[in-house]
Amino acid sequence: MDIRQIILKRLKKNKKIKVTEVVKATGFSRAYVSRFFQGLKNEGKIILIGKANKAHYVISDRRTILKTKKSILKTRRILENKNLAEDLILDEIKRESGVFFNLPKNISSILDYGFSEMLNNAIVHSGSKKIEIKMERDKNGVCFEVRDWGVGIFNNLMKKRKLKNEYEAIQDLLKGKQTTAPKEHTGEGIFFTSKVGDMLTTQSSTKKLIFNNIIEDIFIREVKSMRGTRVDFSISLKSKRNLDDIFKKYSEGVFAFNKTTTRISLYKLDSDFISRSQARRVLSGLEKFKKIILDFKDVDTAGQGFADEVFRVWGKRHSDIKIEYKNANNSVIFMIKRALTER
Repeated sequence: MDIRQIILKRLKKNKKIKVTEVVKATGFSRAYVSRFFQGLKNEGKIILIGKANKAHYVISDRRTILKTKKSILKTRRILENKNLAEDLILDEIKRESGVFFNLPKNISSILDYGFSEMLNNAIVHSGSKKIEIKMERDKNGVCFEVRDWGVGIFNNLMKKRKLKNEYEAIQDLLKGKQTTAPKEHTGEGIFFTSKVGDMLTTQSSTKKLIFNNIIEDIFIREVKSMRGTRVDFSISLKSKRNLDDIFKKYSEGVFAFNKTTTRISLYKLDSDFISRSQARRVLSGLEKFKKIILDFKDVDTAGQGFADEVFRVWGKRHSDIKIEYKNANNSVIFMIKRALTER
């Protein structure tokens, strides 16, 4: 029995196929049948689309892949919180689904930023062994959820900042730019994410904090006690919000950008450039340039997260853009070289 031919004939007829279909048709074990699928995949004849029970194979041509991806508008995953990188998870969602297909540029940029920030928060702060992510697109908009079973955002703030109760933690969070890991973050992630979408809700313990930008208000609700933190974000496909505009509105001179020379001058204000959130904000809107110069004059420290986001993550996604740096001290250069090596 030629398993390869069975797979290819069924694909030609039905356009897609699952391993279980061939297992049932042939009576062979899943492990045995999977070898033939893997062989065809390695040869570039077929490609796997989707995850878990949604996973199936299609013929490896651009038209078929694109048509299949466009129909996958929902994704859900349980991630083991070990050596996780939010940029790689986001790339997988884009590669294996149609959630981002032909999205307006402003919406795509906002989702890139918001999802990366919220997943990074769960990875770094929660202490949870598992993280669940969901993302879904419909005719009206896109939403995502990040859920962990860790210490909980409000409890974490109470412990680290020695606050009396959840209300004090929420009050602290609403100030913006607050964090429980000051050496790794500046707390900008949730602050800016709460500004760019239509709705952002953060639920933990017995409280739900709701940022409603449609009516421009903030609410706190009492809810059934839950372990960990759940963050929900949504944005309309018709939204006119622009990530760059939000950054400029609230940046207050943290960096200066000269559009003529494509030079970014980083200024040391209340903190050095240490977080991924700062890096994403600095680089927002620079995709149209071929060369970027980062000027680190008077900047004492650039953290691993900042350097990694600029020179590995963003640099890898925009490999056609040259990123240079100047006036960097030995500590900054060390972090930059480390990021470039890992890239």
